[in-house]
Amino acid sequence: MENVTRRTYSMVWLWLIVLTAIEVFLGYIHVPLAMMLVSVIGLSIVKAVLIMVYFMHLKFERLSLILTIVPAMVVCISLFLLFFPDGFRAFSLKAFR
Repeated sequence: MENVTRRTYSMVWLWLIVLTAIEVFLGYIHVPLAMMLVSVIGLSIVKAVLIMVYFMHLKFERLSLILTIVPAMVVCISLFLLFFPDGFRAFSLKAFR
């Protein structure tokens, strides 16, 4: 039983490393800003769900998982929608000219 648990945690950890590497890679290549931000936020949400499900042991607690993920998703999406348009005003600042 311990090998299964260790293998599961190792695989989740490996996926977290891969997702982080993809996020870092997106920071170095030239893609449109909006596409990069949406990709990074989406990958971060996937990483947060993996952490909550496996490392916070919410996999077998359906109600706790739903009550943890749904509000977190609502907050993340709300903050994204609230602050993303404000980022465009940076292009009119003197530092960008």
